[in-house]
Amino acid sequence: MPGIDPEVIVHSLKVNPANKPIIQKKQNFAPDRQQAIEQEVDKLLKAGFIREVHHSTWLANVVLLRKGSGAWRMCIDYINLTRPTQKTAFLFHVSTN
Repeated sequence: MPGIDPEVIVHSLKVNPANKPIIQKKQNFAPDRQQAIEQEVDKLLKAGFIREVHHSTWLANVVLLRKGSGAWRMCIDYINLTRPTQKTAFLFHVSTN
């Protein structure tokens, strides 16, 4: 994403400590989909937008969707992970200068 400095962006979730960690069952993909996932992950690693985590307690699977061009779009299935998080209001300030 041009113009966005990944060193400045920090994302965190407010998770209620009473909730148990959710780990989605690992999904297996067809070889063409697995290759598309590996290419997208490599691209995100090289750009510095993601990093490898070895012992995560909260895991979400990827979902592949077909673009109109026939290429794959990789998304993350956060449905089960958003349920135990505390709802927050996000306020954005846009400078008019």
